[in-house]
Amino acid sequence: MLGLLLGAPHTSQVKGSSLRELRPRQGRSPWRAFYRRSGGLLVVGAIGPEATKDRLGFGRAVKAAEVRIAAFESS
Repeated sequence: MLGLLLGAPHTSQVKGSSLRELRPRQGRSPWRAFYRRSGGLLVVGAIGPEATKDRLGFGRAVKAAEVRIAAFESS
């Protein structure tokens, strides 16, 4: 409903990446949706765990999202 106006604690920038993470339940969910704006769309590239619960899984999900969104943008 709020789209790009949605702010913290519901969403935040992923450090070292052009992605943002959607943080359901005001950040209390163990899951994150990794997304980026592409043209007029918000494109979700992956769902992964919260960084403090599973650092490696978080990193894998971020990388997967970057690859998927890049492929979407180049098609």
